[in-house]
Amino acid sequence: MKSFALITAAQLLSAVSTVTAIQLSRRDNPRVFGLDIQRQHVPNPVTRERLYRRQKFVRQTLDNLETLYFANASLGTPEQQLRLHIDTGSSDLWVNADNSTFCDDSDQCEEGGTYDPEESSSFEYVNSAFNITYVDGTGASGIYAKDTFHFGGTSLEDLQFGVGYTSSSAAGILGIGYVSNEAQVHRAGLEPYPNLPQLLVDRGYINSNAYSLWLNDLDASRGSILFGGVDTEKFQGTLHTLPIIPNRQTGEYLELVISLTGLGQNGNEGSIFSAENNDAITDIISFPVLLDSGASLTYLPDDIVRYLYYDFGGEYDSSAGVAYIDCDFANQQGSLDFTFSGITISVPYNELVLEAGTRRGQPVCVLGVAPSGNEQPTLGDTFLRSAYVVYDLSNNEISLAPTNFNATQSAIQEIQSGEDGVPDASGVPGAVSTGVVGPTGSGFVPLPSPTKQGGAAGLTPELWMFDSSL
Repeated sequence: MKSFALITAAQLLSAVSTVTAIQLSRRDNPRVFGLDIQRQHVPNPVTRERLYRRQKFVRQTLDNLETLYFANASLGTPEQQLRLHIDTGSSDLWVNADNSTFCDDSDQCEEGGTYDPEESSSFEYVNSAFNITYVDGTGASGIYAKDTFHFGGTSLEDLQFGVGYTSSSAAGILGIGYVSNEAQVHRAGLEPYPNLPQLLVDRGYINSNAYSLWLNDLDASRGSILFGGVDTEKFQGTLHTLPIIPNRQTGEYLELVISLTGLGQNGNEGSIFSAENNDAITDIISFPVLLDSGASLTYLPDDIVRYLYYDFGGEYDSSAGVAYIDCDFANQQGSLDFTFSGITISVPYNELVLEAGTRRGQPVCVLGVAPSGNEQPTLGDTFLRSAYVVYDLSNNEISLAPTNFNATQSAIQEIQSGEDGVPDASGVPGAVSTGVVGPTGSGFVPLPSPTKQGGAAGLTPELWMFDSSL
């Protein structure tokens, strides 16, 4: 989600890291646990985003709610059907209780499903420490439990999860981040428990706590997530490996954050910001970004977004937190080009334009980039659809490659345990792991300016938010 934020950009470590390459092993029956992603249209993704700010290969369905992705799964004995949002930005699986304050007297939870402990013979109470809150204000509280988790034709016994008796979200969440970022660790001071990807390792389903995500394009009906594996048909070229940034104060790895070192447009790498480009629009050098499948949009520092809204002719709506733009941009050639220590992922315009409804019979569209304000800059689904991402939690690395949209073939390989996890992946020499000081609370000011503001706008490595007093 955008996001179970426990750290800010100001808390992130500044360093330059040498990253080892990941290696993959080809086998006839790879130990990979797979889920397909399905897609379902949502009439108004802006509203949805404001309500919510993933020795055998098993495949199951994940659905794409225009800007959110979910998996069909079930819990208990007999099975109780669920639809869970896949979230790399948090670490707990939780579901609504059938008699929760949110679900009891309404049909809002019908699509996502609910869980009744009394109806499951395999239910086991753990504790009453479940309490999670996301940056967008949604959350849930109740108990932690264990039960049998069924998905992809496989049953995983004694998986710990939260049961929300009080919640503000109609859908359960399948958080698959670091166990150190679980709610019971930070809210109750308890020890971490093995969440889904870690339990898959512990039970021998996969070799390493690592998974790859392929969301496919905005119009696709299917994508996939592979726990413990990589599908080499789903990306172009080779994977490039970057260091995840740890918490500066504790040295812990809490969130899936890497350094964005440049942003360009239409193939002009670094034209908006870059340490190497003196002609860039802003003086920003680099900043940490969270790669979060639970965020529908991409959230960037306010001054960068301010420039993009000017360039796209956007009309910023402060109540929605997005800018409305001409839907015709979806038919135009062009891209935003995200650079990570020399590795660039280009996002076509047609992946950034989201239809948000109709007005007088005509479609209304928004740009899939919004100001991050005081929160962690985040690359959500409007970025992730254009990238193939390997999240290697065991080695604290993320590997990226341009996606292969609408690939029809599959070549699945295992990620091995140890430092050299995945083939076709090479470490980026001198990759930046940066902790540039983060947002300072100046707020988003939608005043367009196509020219470089420099120090006058407060754009220094210490302060890269637009100064609202100007």
